[in-house]
Amino acid sequence: MSRWKGLSEELDPRVRHLVVCLRRVKDHSGLSMRQLAAKTGYSASSWERYLSGRSLPPREAVEALASVTGEDPVRLLALRDVAAAARTGGRTATAPGESAPAAPETTTGEAGPGTTTTASTETAPETAPRTTTGPATVAPEGPGRRGSVRIAVAAGVVALVLAVSSAVVLVARLAEDGEERAQPPPVSPTAPAGAASVSSAPSYTCRVERIAGRWYAGLSRTRDAILLNGHAGTQVAEAQCLLRRAGYSPGDIDGIYGPLTERAVKRLQKRAGLVVDGIVGPHTWGALRG
Repeated sequence: MSRWKGLSEELDPRVRHLVVCLRRVKDHSGLSMRQLAAKTGYSASSWERYLSGRSLPPREAVEALASVTGEDPVRLLALRDVAAAARTGGRTATAPGESAPAAPETTTGEAGPGTTTTASTETAPETAPRTTTGPATVAPEGPGRRGSVRIAVAAGVVALVLAVSSAVVLVARLAEDGEERAQPPPVSPTAPAGAASVSSAPSYTCRVERIAGRWYAGLSRTRDAILLNGHAGTQVAEAQCLLRRAGYSPGDIDGIYGPLTERAVKRLQKRAGLVVDGIVGPHTWGALRG
């Protein structure tokens, strides 16, 4: 399994989260850098930059990685868009994977001898430049000021597009997860009037049996789904049942991947000699069903 170098402490948390997720997907696929380059069409050196946080991968590279590993591209693309917004800082529109260029400073206006007047291109058009001595002067309209207006407008459009796309992806993801969850039981009709109704978390029944040399709990037959903290559904409940069978308690069999389930997965991975990351992937499913 890959042993990654630590990421820089100065890296934005949203960019760090994207890099960690991409590393995990690559590790669980079992592909080497050369195999990944051959399957995605992006060179091994490019993937080394993407997976070390030195360069932001383009959307096409993220889609190619999801395609060859069987991962959900919607989640990875959403993380990539959030990381791109964090890297550009919402100031200017940049090409995918490139950092936003720094805004230059311009010197404008007239003043008496020994007087220097400076104004940044990011200053709003109606703001007068600040002078160190002498009377204040107003900078005339010029290409620099018109450019700053265009930059500000472009930055606003980019921020709006990223916010809308992230919201759409989040809603779609929540709807998808919601379909897998069991409906909560109805409130008993004998409850006293005025009592507040309390919806309980869904529960699942484990029917563990050994079929063709592998363990199954009757909830899902997957052997390669990627599960991590925050996921929910029948696949999570299947993993919880198999963890309990192996002697590692995940808490309630409720189909919710929480801290107790993650802790049980790490204990199983440590015993099986796998990467201890608390994520259920093909190798961890093999340990659960073996």
